[in-house]
Amino acid sequence: MTRPRALVIAPHPDDEVLGAGGTIARLAGEGWTVVVATVCADRPPAYPAGVAEQVEAEARAAHALLGVADSLFLGLPSVEVSRGSVAALNGPLQDVVDELRPRLALVPFPDRHVDHRAVFDASMVVTRPIGAGAALRTVAMYETVSETFWNAPGAEPVFTPSWHVDITETLPAKLAAFRCFGSQLQDDPAPRSLRALESLAGFRGSQVGATAAESFQLVRALSPAGSVMER
Repeated sequence: MTRPRALVIAPHPDDEVLGAGGTIARLAGEGWTVVVATVCADRPPAYPAGVAEQVEAEARAAHALLGVADSLFLGLPSVEVSRGSVAALNGPLQDVVDELRPRLALVPFPDRHVDHRAVFDASMVVTRPIGAGAALRTVAMYETVSETFWNAPGAEPVFTPSWHVDITETLPAKLAAFRCFGSQLQDDPAPRSLRALESLAGFRGSQVGATAAESFQLVRALSPAGSVMER
């Protein structure tokens, strides 16, 4: 039987771990082939030389802990993608979807970070239910701690969870994976601290009766023929 495939689209290395690390580990443990496509890289002149390579190495180490099958790095310039060609952003992501034909796609919520908004827009294009996108049964947005909750309520979109994944068993893997990001890890009480990640998982879990959870906002979900529930 063919293993089901999941695509996680990350604006930057670490966003996928912050928003969906526990879910990635759970999917991998349940036999899914999980691919992470990271769009942006912190390259000069906006960032010092060597930063992009360091963070990519950190991401690969984190992905190994989570069971990611393939880590793709598209290398578009961070904080510049919204000013560049739409085709330059959408094209490489479309190629990934066309090749992978995923059943599940996890994409960034359009929050405070301009790159997140641009990548969200591209994600909505490449996951349309046509062509390779027709294989998708579920498309959902993840929250990125330190960015998603800084949107201005009423003036900007607000993250509204509508799907929750129990990560009680995989939260340790998520925390271990984020420890790999020495360049991004912050001390408590900063939002990218291990305590902040653990606290958010506990809070999201408390909303649905689980010890720990990750929450997503559904874009669309299609039940298999002959069933009203996802198999």
